Amino acid sequence: MRLARLARLCYRKRRLTVAAWIAGTIAVIVLGFGFAADPLNDFSGGDSGSAKAEKLLDDHFPKQSGDSVTLAVRADGGVRTPDVQARVRQAIERIGRTPHVSSVTSPYDTPGQISADGRTAFATAALDVTAEDMPVAEVKKLLEDVRSSDGPVRLEMGGAAVDTAETPGGGFAEGIGVLAAVIILLVAFGSLLAMGLPILTALLGIGSGLGLVALLGHVLPAPSFSPVVAALIGLGVGIDYALFIVTRYREELHAGNDPEESTVIALTTAGRAVLFAGTTVVIALMGLFVMQQKLLNGVAVAAGLAVLMTMLGAVTLLPALLGFTGHAIDRFRVPGLGRARRPLAERWARTVQRHPAVAGLAAAAVLLVLAAPALSMRLSLPDSSTQPHNTSGYASHRILTEGFGPGTAAPLVIVTQGGDAGAVAAAVRATPGVAAVQPPRTSADGAASMIMAFPKTGVQDEETPRLVHTLRDEVIPGATAGTGVTAYVGGPNAASIDFADEVSTRLPWLIAVVVGLSLLLLVALVRSVTVALQAALMNLLSIAAAYGVLTAVVQWGWAGRVLGFPTDLPVTTWVPLMMFPILFGLSMDYEVFLVSRIREVHRGGVETREAVAQGLARTARVITAAAAIMVMVFLSVLLGADIAVKQIGLGLGVAILIDATVVRMVLVPAMMEVFGEANWWLPRPLARLLPAHDEHGEARPGVGVSG
Repeated sequence: MRLARLARLCYRKRRLTVAAWIAGTIAVIVLGFGFAADPLNDFSGGDSGSAKAEKLLDDHFPKQSGDSVTLAVRADGGVRTPDVQARVRQAIERIGRTPHVSSVTSPYDTPGQISADGRTAFATAALDVTAEDMPVAEVKKLLEDVRSSDGPVRLEMGGAAVDTAETPGGGFAEGIGVLAAVIILLVAFGSLLAMGLPILTALLGIGSGLGLVALLGHVLPAPSFSPVVAALIGLGVGIDYALFIVTRYREELHAGNDPEESTVIALTTAGRAVLFAGTTVVIALMGLFVMQQKLLNGVAVAAGLAVLMTMLGAVTLLPALLGFTGHAIDRFRVPGLGRARRPLAERWARTVQRHPAVAGLAAAAVLLVLAAPALSMRLSLPDSSTQPHNTSGYASHRILTEGFGPGTAAPLVIVTQGGDAGAVAAAVRATPGVAAVQPPRTSADGAASMIMAFPKTGVQDEETPRLVHTLRDEVIPGATAGTGVTAYVGGPNAASIDFADEVSTRLPWLIAVVVGLSLLLLVALVRSVTVALQAALMNLLSIAAAYGVLTAVVQWGWAGRVLGFPTDLPVTTWVPLMMFPILFGLSMDYEVFLVSRIREVHRGGVETREAVAQGLARTARVITAAAAIMVMVFLSVLLGADIAVKQIGLGLGVAILIDATVVRMVLVPAMMEVFGEANWWLPRPLARLLPAHDEHGEARPGVGVSG
């Protein structure tokens, strides 16, 4: 009865509870955002070739170990004319005065930086910091001073630092998601007061969570997209969790219980489902530790913290707020809204139950068709070619591609140690697919050399990874055999390829860990091995369908322009990686809420067939509202500029839509109808290990029994 005691405590001490939450949230936000850790976006760690190359650069070329910024020059009359040279040299001088710029190579002093037709040139500025550590204000000021499209010459800036400044993550899109949630809750409840409780609970939970995420970065560094992902997940689950509890509270009030007893019942039923669902999401996110990527660990903990705080808000802050509302929960009603339509959901469930095999096979076929494009999914990290077409980064990419070829924006940095690097440079230059190779540059200590090689293909082209693997597996080993020279292919392009390879290798392990842990939790909640296995299978199908839709939109370009993707491109490497644990956890939310209600009805003596119909009827409306909220929150990021964040928003939104319709409304009743009473199968040895539950779902001591 621990949840019951917690509910009564928070209800009776509601002033203290609300005051503590408000004060604590303000304190955490002030501390978190006042002393926030800087983001870290380096995914090249580990034993990959790019990581070893980066280590040698750090040791022997410290001024070249950061990112770089490129000045692209286009002059139809030729870049060597006096007036064009004057403008370019002026721009180079301005770039050289920018903080953290360690050196600038002029096209007039460095061979190979002027195109064959003499109309395109570029200058490269080396930074002593990463793009994320480059002050955004300085980059924006540089763009204002240098960027030019008038007169005899066009000047554009490109590079990761420019992309970060021009298309920052986050922004107003999350506000659109909150507004959509307000409208959906108002339609679902028909009451301004009932609508406000989930919003307030979620905002306080996500506010405290994001403050903790900002502080966590000092201990566990995380990439710049972590707060956006954490906010998206926290906002979605926070509103949903509070929605589940408020819905059950209103049901109990309408059944004749007093406010305190209604709060207790809501917490011991829907609240218990929320705790299990939230724990599943957190555990699923912790599965990212399997990837053995420090930054992904940071993302997992950041998102998990956001979910944890919203979950705590739902089971502590919300009971206190319900204590203030009492019977007035339906006050300030909006005429025509909030009326229940249970018979429709019940009729739908019975229709599916009359033809379970047909309904189940049809739903599975739809999911498999949607999943099919995922078989051709390619992974890469965004670059200037994927930026919005009105940005300087994209304009710079176009100028260099037209003047030098697409590989100019995808340089490979080959770092050698020991012996003569000339043989390596010659072998690389002779490799098919290599457009140009610069002469080796020796470090100041003479212990290492750096070779810049430019592919004929761009970052997003599938031929570029093949070239990198050819250089590593065939060309460089042949050139260095017996010479005592060690050489590694590195640079941002190679690091992106290494990260994609690592994701492909470790993703099956992530899937196995997340599915296994989630199954254990669901068995403990619903006390059924059959239902848990059904849930795992259906979740995998819905996630695969989301992967397929994401691939078709982003990579194949189906409706991509309409949804805000400027070009066809591979799926961002970390997106499917993050999607799987998030979606598996979120899918379990609806599974837990639906199946726990079905089981509650079944434990009341109702046969499985009728329990499924009643359970679906009682939860369909709230699941639909909860899913609509999540879909709108996730899809709201399509209004932003960050390509990777837009992808994960699209993938999550599509998956939740599929899960709440095809899976929950068709597959679940169909499969439970097929299995009948076997749905509640639980081996007796396992039953004895699990706690039994009282009529409201509270755990109690004693030996459990099957069913």
